[in-house]
Amino acid sequence: MKNETAALTKKKKEGLGWIESIKGWACVFHEFLFQRFMSSHLQNPFPLPPLNHLTCIVTGSTSGIGRETARQLAEAGAHVVMAVRNTKAAHELIQQWQNDWSGKGLPLNLEAMELDLLSLDSVVRFSNLWNARLSPLHVLINNAGIFSMGEEQKFSKDGYEQHLQVNHLAPALLSLLLFPSLIRGSPSRIINVNSIMHYVGFVDPDDMNVVSGKRKFTSLVGYSSSKLAQVMFNNVLSKRLPLETRISVVCLSPGAVLTNVARDLPRYVQVQYALIPYFIFSPQEGCRSTLFSATDAQIPEHCEKLKNDDKPICTFISQDCKHSKPSEEAHNLETANRVWEKTIELIGLPFDALERLLEGEEVQRRYGTQQQ
Repeated sequence: MKNETAALTKKKKEGLGWIESIKGWACVFHEFLFQRFMSSHLQNPFPLPPLNHLTCIVTGSTSGIGRETARQLAEAGAHVVMAVRNTKAAHELIQQWQNDWSGKGLPLNLEAMELDLLSLDSVVRFSNLWNARLSPLHVLINNAGIFSMGEEQKFSKDGYEQHLQVNHLAPALLSLLLFPSLIRGSPSRIINVNSIMHYVGFVDPDDMNVVSGKRKFTSLVGYSSSKLAQVMFNNVLSKRLPLETRISVVCLSPGAVLTNVARDLPRYVQVQYALIPYFIFSPQEGCRSTLFSATDAQIPEHCEKLKNDDKPICTFISQDCKHSKPSEEAHNLETANRVWEKTIELIGLPFDALERLLEGEEVQRRYGTQQQ
């Protein structure tokens, strides 16, 4: 009898149970319907203290939430690095913002650097260029993301499903490789713009690309599972970081926001989004939880408190800038550890990469070696 029970407990989970699924969708619809009411106490734009002492990297900062995040951080005095695919568009934005800011104070401290999250080689090149400056990095904001509507499954040139790579693998690699600069800037923060949609996600660490046929791929499956993988990975990362590093790890939900993350949605869906402005946040409203996570003075203390819990869990900030919890599935310790290990393997780092990077050692990398 005991053997049968053990066999059942070890049976591989192949998806969310129907109760978990119902709870997850209930959370999604609750946020969508009531997010404006729940966030009514927040000012818009979000008030920021002087940030002249901060250097921040913001990925995907030429549109949507990232654009508003970069602009408001810069206007508060931070040195902001716009890590983007289209540097021409970034330079045009910087010029526009400088013109708009003229006469209000010192020129904004902004710059653009090329980063394509669909190329892990590009992630390594970016990290190498930034680390070579020997400058401190205080806040890394992994903002860029995609939600590509459609049944067709698309892969990056690295061979990974696009949602998985852009929303999880590339930000994970970027976070790890920038540890030398984050340590230099300590106390520092890694901020991951996640989604309430991770509540309906499921991750099979042995089938991260969703190609085994056990689950039918849809854009929703790709997006929600990539966001859940990001939360699980950062749960483990937060737990493994020694307290003395003073690096805080945060995941957050910006709410339902009308941004370019939905640029690949059918036109009729985008029109429906535009017709319900009461429920949908503007990018300026949607960036508030990001700005809160990047600047609130109590975040490090909260992260330290969570480190003492039995289960690995990073700080999760809801769209109303309050501390919340990720989904029940995100608390799955066994799966989270397997997601961590599989992610390290897929991004081409050795399994002891974190420990070695924290010690200031070089680590062997599968990607970016041709550019060294």
